[in-house]
Amino acid sequence: MRSHFHKTAAAAGALAAAALLVTAPPASAAGSRDVTADVLADRDVTLTGDTVVTVPAGTTTYDGVFRGEGTLTVRGSGTLILTRDSDFTLPRSRQRQAVRTLGGNHPYVTTTRPDPPAITVARGATLQYGNGGTTGLIGHFPYGTPAFRLNQDNIRVDGTLRLSLKSAYNLGTVSGSGLITQPRFLWGTWDLTSGPFSGVIDNGTQANAGRPEYATSLPGVRKVLNQGTWTVDTPLGQTVTQRMDFYQREYGSDINVQSRPGGKVVLTGQYSWSNQGGDTNPSLSDPALNWTPATKNVNKRGTNIKGANVQWGDGTTSRIFMPGTAKTVYINLLAARSRSLLTFDYNGPVTLGAPIGGGRFHDTLSAPGAGDIVIRGTKGNDVTFAAVQYYDGSTTVEKGAVLRLGSGRPGGDGGLYTGGSLYKVVNNGSLILDNTAKPLTLPRISGSGSLTQAGRATTTLTGTAVTYTGTTTVRKGTLALRGGATLARSKGIRLTSTAARLDAGTAGLRVVSSLSGKGAVKGAVTNEGVVTGPLTVSGGYSQTAKGELVLGDGPLKVTGPVRLAGELDFSAVGTGPARRIAVLDHKGTSKTTGAFKGLKEGTRLKLADTTYRITYRGGDGNDVALTAVTASASPGVRADTASKAPAASPRTTGAETEGLGWWPYILALGLLGGLVVPPTVRRRVKRREGGRHAAH
Repeated sequence: MRSHFHKTAAAAGALAAAALLVTAPPASAAGSRDVTADVLADRDVTLTGDTVVTVPAGTTTYDGVFRGEGTLTVRGSGTLILTRDSDFTLPRSRQRQAVRTLGGNHPYVTTTRPDPPAITVARGATLQYGNGGTTGLIGHFPYGTPAFRLNQDNIRVDGTLRLSLKSAYNLGTVSGSGLITQPRFLWGTWDLTSGPFSGVIDNGTQANAGRPEYATSLPGVRKVLNQGTWTVDTPLGQTVTQRMDFYQREYGSDINVQSRPGGKVVLTGQYSWSNQGGDTNPSLSDPALNWTPATKNVNKRGTNIKGANVQWGDGTTSRIFMPGTAKTVYINLLAARSRSLLTFDYNGPVTLGAPIGGGRFHDTLSAPGAGDIVIRGTKGNDVTFAAVQYYDGSTTVEKGAVLRLGSGRPGGDGGLYTGGSLYKVVNNGSLILDNTAKPLTLPRISGSGSLTQAGRATTTLTGTAVTYTGTTTVRKGTLALRGGATLARSKGIRLTSTAARLDAGTAGLRVVSSLSGKGAVKGAVTNEGVVTGPLTVSGGYSQTAKGELVLGDGPLKVTGPVRLAGELDFSAVGTGPARRIAVLDHKGTSKTTGAFKGLKEGTRLKLADTTYRITYRGGDGNDVALTAVTASASPGVRADTASKAPAASPRTTGAETEGLGWWPYILALGLLGGLVVPPTVRRRVKRREGGRHAAH
């Protein structure tokens, strides 16, 4: 087996074709033989060089054939219809096309240095192959290529080439900037190979833009008006990239994508409805019309991914390939030789408004899709699933990418099908949950990425396979934990607004890393990490010797039993004086048990220039608070120097050390008559308070 020497098999051929053909002049140069009279008289023509037919206005049906060696240029203002097959070749002096078959047991064809066009359709003229039957093609097929008949008679189309054939055929290398069109309901199939053609293709029935035997490369095609079925396939291990925009005018068109093992199809354009521009310049007057059903569903279009590796986008665009909803588009992810894979690779936000299913054509939700989804880690890649998806496989969010389930707007709720045995979410980027009405339930989430609850609708994480390690953020709504799900591996939990809720269920929440913010936790909290207020805990709060409570903008509010140990950190407290600072607002009726390390009841500590005593019986009798004692400037525990202090347990030493007291007196009752010298008392009081936040 010979090795693959190109990532895309026809890439070299396409580049060579562009260089040789895109500037090639039509074969109607001075000195060409004019055979118009022969054609009008239905006489066979033998080419002996460059040949020209000037077609008069209207339609001319030609029942003769072209043979010999030379080129044929069709010009004029009318239509020339060929009803019989013609076979001629370029003069040998112009033939330079190199065709090779690679792949060993899986052969595919490559073309380099393509011949200049043998046929040219000049601007203003129309050449029609066939008249609704199986004959009328111009072609020469000298290559012994297995399962694929490559046409040696390459064609340049600057006017219009109409393909009215029911047979299967190939046009060779195509160039020019005109229109290639196939009528609807003809059921003929034509194989597009490669070339620098930069015009428009109107596919009325069936076009193969890539096969297992040929990797099609059409980098210059401007637009495809797809009114039938456009099929893309790849040889083994090859990548086929198609950059054109696709349009549809009538109900029932689709794009079918297949690939061989190791192969891949990249689609970087957009598949849109067209309501203007005709055949030569299809377009849509308003992009929003892709999202709104049209009369008789004429704007419904779809794609069937059949055991293929498909990528939408190439990291250089933010125009999603299939814009629309379940009412205007369908997407099927199917298994053939293998399961399918669909990758999103955009450089900006895109929204998928339709579900990915696995049914037959427009009946997309009759079965789950058989495949997996990847959100590639391209900078700016931000994908929203604004519909509940129905594929049975994994969803991978690569590092740097964003996947949003739900658009945050009414009618734009998203979700994943979790019933399949292959379902899982591997999140190494950012997973944002933004439904407004439909609750989400998500098991089996792993990876190093973050998870954000952003919508009003509740999201429930369930099962012991919720193991992601990134930050958990609740901005709005409720994030619930059920069925053994924990956030023990999450590197941080943030409830960033008062509308944020974390429902830990009956199992409670075990904080191993950190919990912070302004929201509320429903359920008991066991703190083995760092908790920063002001939070509300609707349940008990237990802080272990490993835990730490950071006193922030307000107190921690707890409705259930409170048991304390571990550290209390004052570093976030402001420097302004206050007579009372609430540490923990215990709204329950039971007493607060335990104490922070080194801070038993009544211990003094110093914040800025104010000395406080800590109490666990404050407020209504069970709150934890600091009450100012004095405004002394003596040294103590200072919160404003906490960042410079070693981490040690706060402690207060209340003992006072007295200096030497002396009482000098002289009693000389006899000499001085009862003189008494009163005592002078001098004291030295040294109070030393050290601790976690002391700086010496």
